[in-house]
Amino acid sequence: MATLAVTGGTGFVGQRLLKLAVERGHKVRALTRRPQDASDGIDWISGDLSGCGDLCGGVDAIIHVAGVINARTPAEFDAGNVAGTQVMIDAAKAAGIRRFVHVSSLAAREPALSGYGASKARSEALFPASDLDFAIVRPPAVYGPGDRETLELFRMAKHGLALVPWAGHASFIHADDLAAALLALATRDATGMYEPDDGHPGGYEHGDLARRIGTAVGKRPLVLRAPKAAMLVGAAVDTAISNVRGRLPKLSFDRARYFAHPDWVSRGPAIPGWSPAVSIDKGLAMTAAWYRDAGWL
Repeated sequence: MATLAVTGGTGFVGQRLLKLAVERGHKVRALTRRPQDASDGIDWISGDLSGCGDLCGGVDAIIHVAGVINARTPAEFDAGNVAGTQVMIDAAKAAGIRRFVHVSSLAAREPALSGYGASKARSEALFPASDLDFAIVRPPAVYGPGDRETLELFRMAKHGLALVPWAGHASFIHADDLAAALLALATRDATGMYEPDDGHPGGYEHGDLARRIGTAVGKRPLVLRAPKAAMLVGAAVDTAISNVRGRLPKLSFDRARYFAHPDWVSRGPAIPGWSPAVSIDKGLAMTAAWYRDAGWL
């Protein structure tokens, strides 16, 4: 069994990663900015991506999950996703750790579309010169119980509507499957770029996915398709309202351009020792049930 250093362990994917790692007998050192309740098998290390303390002492591998997914400016994305990754690379080298699993995003494949994608692409570019034994993981859309990013899709479907991009396909992966993929890479020597998904060839056409979500919530939603221009108008409205209210927009210009892009289908080599276990329909049903039980839906 391995001793793993994990960033982002308090987040949506990170929580599942920590749980699965402990279940499989690994020891975990997890970075946290806030005090956490004691957990068997987890050693909480106080710090953040500006200074990770003694997170890396005595570990076999780093799984770097933490990152910024929504920000106002490219500089804010870079501070979390590029500078933060460099901090972890430096910490790994200082501690003599060779194995490093970096969680990027499919958005890095099209860096011109968003500040987020551009920052993730820049974070990936740090590794070839790092002299580390690294694996870069570009997840597609990640969903599952507790996820707030896909919650609105379920809420719309519950009300009988589904607003989707005009055209295109996208891959998906359940958070539990992503956690298992990250563990597989942390404990093997496989290197390179990986784009894990749920194994559905060619991803899902947006309308098809909306109807599957509808089935999960017991509805047959009316699928409405929005062209890119309409999504950008929506982003402008949401951004203006959000600026007045002093919050980040849910539909930023970056996200509108991302959603409008027609190809977010995973590609690339298989991850040794890993295969997805959660089908889309099973995963959506599990997620909808969790939302209902939590009072979110």
